[in-house]
Amino acid sequence: MTDLLERFRPIFDEIGAGAVDRELRRELPFAEVELLKNAGFGALRVPATHGGLGATLPQLFELLTELAAADSNLTQLWRGHFAYVEGVLLRDASASRDSWLRDIAGGAMVGNASSELTGTSLRDISTTLTSTDAGLVLNGSKYYSTGALFADWIAGSAVHDGKRVGYAVPATAPGVDRLDDWDGIGQRLTGSGTTHFSEVAVASENVRQYTPGAPNHVPAFFQLVLVAALAGIARAAADDAASFVRPRTRSYVNATAALPREDPQVLAVLGELSSTSFAAAATVAAAARKLEAARWSLALGRPEDARAAVDAAEIAVSQAQVVSVSQVLHATSRLFEVGGASATSAGRSLDRHWRNARTVSSHNPAIYKARAVGYWAVTGTREPLPD
Repeated sequence: MTDLLERFRPIFDEIGAGAVDRELRRELPFAEVELLKNAGFGALRVPATHGGLGATLPQLFELLTELAAADSNLTQLWRGHFAYVEGVLLRDASASRDSWLRDIAGGAMVGNASSELTGTSLRDISTTLTSTDAGLVLNGSKYYSTGALFADWIAGSAVHDGKRVGYAVPATAPGVDRLDDWDGIGQRLTGSGTTHFSEVAVASENVRQYTPGAPNHVPAFFQLVLVAALAGIARAAADDAASFVRPRTRSYVNATAALPREDPQVLAVLGELSSTSFAAAATVAAAARKLEAARWSLALGRPEDARAAVDAAEIAVSQAQVVSVSQVLHATSRLFEVGGASATSAGRSLDRHWRNARTVSSHNPAIYKARAVGYWAVTGTREPLPD
């Protein structure tokens, strides 16, 4: 892990140095994504035998948390990429699998395009993959296409012959139209806009069948990336609050110390923020270990063991999410207690931490995760999904 930290920390530091300016200007982090690509960040999970860095899931999530502390937008916009890599790693040995792993090791990045505004949930898909005399063509529109603006490939889901399938197409293929129209209050630089597909040619080897009900650690992986983003936000909020207090000489008339950095009440708030940061990172690390166990159970090909391991990982990630959402949202509001009105200066952009945390937390509301954990606590089994 030391080698990976030494490789990426200087890049994270550079990314963090420009985070406030990018936020204020709403400048999409194309240059920062390119830095990470060139350093092999996207190849973290690719085995060394295929030219990657061979990182474990706990190592990946430690790095994603550190990246989120620099800029939480970056962690989220890589989410679809790393989830796609996990899916490739689960595939049986084949020329297609080898080709994907080599391309990703070479710097290819995959963006996500699954969600639609039609229907009532993520399960409702109107995007179609149709067989024609010329081959397969993709038509439809996707929303919240996180990372797609920065990606070399776009992966998502469509309906083909009445069944759900996964697809991947080059991001610059004819008929692909990527829009920068994401207008959320937070995570504003993730490139989570609309993507339109109009008669886009899709190679048959880049279409995957879904197997409903089969154990799979990728859904939990998707969620844990968001918890890592929250953990990074908590760390950034704690660091920014301490940096705000450290040089400050102006205090309140009823303060118990002349300088804010010596005020016990201010120090107590900073201690709370630091503790929240530590706890959030610890829950990510613990859930990542469960996810790693699930990944290896799947690789061994024993269905019953794999199901139990995946269920354990799902519960661990849900527990991590429930705790982190409430604690990080509280911390990113609490940080303003360390300063007066000057802490609310738009130029400091301290409010971005709460806005980012609130946006990340809204992706999969914790109330549903809490219910699922409660069901597990009572029954010892995972809550069945609705039909």
